Amino acid sequence: MRYFEREGIRFGYNETGPTDAPIVVFSHGFLMDGEMFRPNVAELSNAFRCVVWDQRGFGATGPTDKPFSYWDSARDLIALLDHLEAASASLVGMSQGGFLSMRAALLEPDRFRALALISTRSDVDSEAVQQSFETLKREWARNGAAHVAADLSAFLLGVDFEASPVWIRKWMALAAEHFEHPVDALISRDDITPRLHEITHSSIVFHGSDDIAISPRCGESLASGLPNCKGFVLVDEAGHTPNLTHAERVNPALRDFLMRYAR
Repeated sequence: MRYFEREGIRFGYNETGPTDAPIVVFSHGFLMDGEMFRPNVAELSNAFRCVVWDQRGFGATGPTDKPFSYWDSARDLIALLDHLEAASASLVGMSQGGFLSMRAALLEPDRFRALALISTRSDVDSEAVQQSFETLKREWARNGAAHVAADLSAFLLGVDFEASPVWIRKWMALAAEHFEHPVDALISRDDITPRLHEITHSSIVFHGSDDIAISPRCGESLASGLPNCKGFVLVDEAGHTPNLTHAERVNPALRDFLMRYAR
């Protein structure tokens, strides 16, 4: 694990692949970390310099004791590129990783080549969903993941994913303190749908057909709103993390897209 710093936070990241190859930065979803991209990096690292990082609150970066927004997280991503002395990169963002990847593209459009967006959306959650995350925040403050880990596994990974125990152990190890900040970033994010026309980079959208966290309709809407979207890939029988649970179906289209537009 390597590290860079911004605003007093020490961010963990890893990179795999030729140092002179085009850079692809992978940004994980809520309650996940960079390990969720292991099967995708394995497929892509012979052709790309794959950079995987852990965002505020998760993985090697760990808890943060102050509020933040996904615009802050977008600036964290840009700071990572500055640390790497990288003039340009392409982005793969899953769920909240997609939220911040789109915001990074809006902040510094000339910095990026292509965007692959997985299980994400440009608008905001319903009031009912926001309230469910408020409930999760209160429960986590009292008991950590002890009473919710199994439900989170089904919600994020599906009921049949054989690696679920690995992720449950990660959630059980997450501290109860400061969990409110990642949750607040999630539920207070702004609607960037009116600005999608500004994201003119080549893009592709992936979504699991059985995603109960973010409806596939949101993915379809996102793909239709991005002016240079090259396709919407519906991953049959996949839930919220298709790149992890159904990598064999995501990798071919992801590799083809990046080979065409990220080089």
